[in-house]
Amino acid sequence: MNEFYIGILYIVPTPIGNLTDITHRALEILKIVDIIAAENIRHTNILLQHFNIKNYLILMNKDNENKQSDNLIQKLKTGKKIALVSNAGTPIINDPGSILIKKCHFFNIKVIPLPGPCAAITALSASGITNNRFCYEGFLPSKKKTRCDLLYSLRKETRTIIFYESKHRILESIEDIIEQIDENRHIVIAREITKKWESIYGAKANLMLQWLKIDKYRYKGEMVIILDGFKKLKKHDISEKIFNTFLILRKFFSLKTSVLITSQIHEINKNNLYQYVIKKESDKII
Repeated sequence: MNEFYIGILYIVPTPIGNLTDITHRALEILKIVDIIAAENIRHTNILLQHFNIKNYLILMNKDNENKQSDNLIQKLKTGKKIALVSNAGTPIINDPGSILIKKCHFFNIKVIPLPGPCAAITALSASGITNNRFCYEGFLPSKKKTRCDLLYSLRKETRTIIFYESKHRILESIEDIIEQIDENRHIVIAREITKKWESIYGAKANLMLQWLKIDKYRYKGEMVIILDGFKKLKKHDISEKIFNTFLILRKFFSLKTSVLITSQIHEINKNNLYQYVIKKESDKII
């Protein structure tokens, strides 16, 4: 398409909890646009009323995105300026809007993204986990088999992994991380970020599960899971002392049991120890 239309679609991030986190630029855009395309009109109205903004809202959610995108494209072609907002945070990240944006690019309608809040990045910045390389996986699947398959496929992902999870499935998801990835993998759970009851807590997966079960209020609200990436085995990870403990236990127990007990005694990653032992066996050292 060579024709260029003068309409503009603004992608406007909104606060994920604390209303004062919105930018001055975002407020100005919400004031001057002709239409605000909102994922939830009632929710967005709370924000607009707080800042005394009156504007025309139109609903665009996952159920009507296809039809509404065509409607909005027609308005953009006439020169209208439209702001796209989600319930909270940066639109498109686990929210509707990608169909509309693709059509804007097809019709050469200008798309202007504004910087702003994003729960995943906000939580990552406070996690204490190395985050120069990370991947975002969105909400974990609700069905157990699909969720387990996904987690198993990520067991050797070396980048930090970010998930969203609900209070209804958080315990099951942590159990699945323990089963499919590693009980000793470090996890940080950031809950209710920027809100009154905000909390950030990190622990090994098995300890995290215990911590959550102690108090149900520890998993109330919206949560971001930050999962440390897989650490490739290095020779110096397993000391002579650790290996000697394994050798003693191996005289009385199976390989699996000896690895498990050794990892618990020395508080090390059992999978790393297992890989180390297997390599030793292949080298015919034990």
